[in-house]
Amino acid sequence: MLKRFTAIGFALIMILAFVGCGNNRRQVVQLTLSTEDSEAILRAAGVVLPDAENAPGANSTVQWFSWYDPFQNYSEDQMINTGYYTFQEKYNGKVEWVEVEWGERYDGVANLILAGTPPDLYPGEANTFPNFAIKGLYDAVNKYIDYDDPLWNGMKDYAYKYFSLGDNVYMMITDRTFGTVCPYNRRVVEEYGFDDPAELFANDEWTWDVFYEMCMDFTDPDADRYALDGWYFYSGLLRGTGNTIASYDPETNHFVSNLDEPGFDRAASLLYDLGTNSCMYPWYNNNWSTRNSSANGAGVKEGLCLFWPVSEWGFTDTVENVSAVWGDMEDEELMYVPLPRDPNGDGKYYLESYPTGYCIIKSCKNPDGVALLVSCMRFKVLDPTVVNIDRRLLEEKYLWTEDMLAMHDYLTELVNSTDDVIMSYDAGMGSMVESAVGNIEGFSHSATIQSWAQVKEAYGDTLQYGLDELNATIDSFIASGGEVEAQYP
Repeated sequence: MLKRFTAIGFALIMILAFVGCGNNRRQVVQLTLSTEDSEAILRAAGVVLPDAENAPGANSTVQWFSWYDPFQNYSEDQMINTGYYTFQEKYNGKVEWVEVEWGERYDGVANLILAGTPPDLYPGEANTFPNFAIKGLYDAVNKYIDYDDPLWNGMKDYAYKYFSLGDNVYMMITDRTFGTVCPYNRRVVEEYGFDDPAELFANDEWTWDVFYEMCMDFTDPDADRYALDGWYFYSGLLRGTGNTIASYDPETNHFVSNLDEPGFDRAASLLYDLGTNSCMYPWYNNNWSTRNSSANGAGVKEGLCLFWPVSEWGFTDTVENVSAVWGDMEDEELMYVPLPRDPNGDGKYYLESYPTGYCIIKSCKNPDGVALLVSCMRFKVLDPTVVNIDRRLLEEKYLWTEDMLAMHDYLTELVNSTDDVIMSYDAGMGSMVESAVGNIEGFSHSATIQSWAQVKEAYGDTLQYGLDELNATIDSFIASGGEVEAQYP
């Protein structure tokens, strides 16, 4: 789900201004949506928030440690987080932003814990699990939220499957969404005489074979025309097999290598052929950057790039910005679909799954406040008033077409109702594993393309060594009951 909605065009919003936190003493604009019927609506479904008078964590301040602030607004047309305002208005709670530079976020949280001044709350991201937990930077959430409560319905199995160690879960998950998709310009597709990928997808004909033919027919290096660009298509196609290079087994609490999965051989052959036939924009001739200094979607509107795979955030921007790069929104040029499926696979379109959640920082002073704030966040995910406004934002502010909205709704439902999703932990598995996975997934996007057999020979042993070390650390962590000294991640 997108982060709430903007103030523009919604008459139910009240605006009050006050001075907030942050290194630059930014002016905070408080924007509140009147949703007085929401609690009654959700109560009928058994979803309730704690009573305001005796809720643990009420009347307290939660310190949010991050490189961004999703709770408070600094202009009237920024995104609003209504869950925070439930925490503020119902429970007299406050959020203080402890700001950190993005590149310093990992060491920054460790420094504060080691100094005895830990903040309370950190963004819940797959790329910090399990590393932050086993390094003593996160606390288990089980004693603060009850995943069996109706408020958390649909989140428990996901949390235990992907973010548990032993009997403990290390993330409060409020929502989940999908990752990399395949946006394209419909006008360009039509000009080249291709079938519309959205129609192919609807007919279950959107396969690697069709995708490859399109890429080959479109590509012309002499005209600076390359079918593929971006940072995610190679990993997305590999993960479209239904596997990641390394995955987590919650039954053993171990990470395992999947290099020998047969689907990777087929995906690697596809990527090898795309690479050797110059279908990929040549980063290595452009200072290892995508077209136009790594701008998302560069070349798509001009017909110089056919597919620029990225998550929805890559094309969720102002109408002016999206129209300038991806295609004219008023002319309904932009559309997207999942990445194509393996024609020799199990027939499924696999989606990358992203958790929306929060983690309790080890030894923090206000874990009850964290649990209450995050419960408010989860409550607003279920609030039908907010859900409807999220959709209106896409339609009215960003001018998404009905086809785009229908695709968004379908993929959101799919990623929340199926186990056919992909979870990638990246940095959460430690630097050695992350580096090996990155080299393996990026094998086709280089000046010297290797075969899959060469890739496995080059990086397989390093990957396995890193996984063995990681698993041994996990075993020690679980044996200690999760009680370890904080370390730098």
